[in-house]
Amino acid sequence: MENLASYIDHTLLKPEASAEAVRQLCHEAREHGFASVCVNSCRVPLAAAELRGSSVVVCAVVGFPLGAMDSDAKAFEAKKAVEAGAREIDMVINIGALKDEAYDLVEEDIRKVKQECGSLVLKVILETCLLSKEEIVRACEIARRAGADYVKTSTGFSKGGATVEDVALMRRTVGSAMGVKASGGVRSRKDALAMIEAGASRIGASSGVAILGGDAGESGY
Repeated sequence: MENLASYIDHTLLKPEASAEAVRQLCHEAREHGFASVCVNSCRVPLAAAELRGSSVVVCAVVGFPLGAMDSDAKAFEAKKAVEAGAREIDMVINIGALKDEAYDLVEEDIRKVKQECGSLVLKVILETCLLSKEEIVRACEIARRAGADYVKTSTGFSKGGATVEDVALMRRTVGSAMGVKASGGVRSRKDALAMIEAGASRIGASSGVAILGGDAGESGY
């Protein structure tokens, strides 16, 4: 696949990530033409400065990695990230509320963040390893109603990451109306191509350079 780089959100979300590591991430993203760099919200100003004039956009995670924050706190984090230069937001749903079948709360949680994103891309992280197949379908339906642009499998910080089966289920649920992002454990070109074949339109990985080179990466994300 010649345009594989354009599928990849080049990712660095480790809490110990240094400013120099973020600069290196941005350099690699520029060099290879990745879709975005995905960073914690405190690193958005740095990433935006490093990528100024580039086609690579900055993606910030919100409510990460647990999703258990107050909805207004998530919305405020998204607002600040957008003001600092983020052009995509990846938010984590309220997983406990979904388990409680408090679907209105889950939808409002997403909707508040989307309001701060406006026309910018919002990806909703489901953390599929913690959900049943029925809950994955329900979460996708809620995200679609709330105006999200993508559904995303995983944070990469829980007990499991993306699977081909879950990506295919998410794609069947949202159809062509939304994007599907596979993240967590996508470490090789083979992994990435399998996810795209299953229906992923974006890949989240910290091993983007290795994926393009056909070699397995070392990161857990």
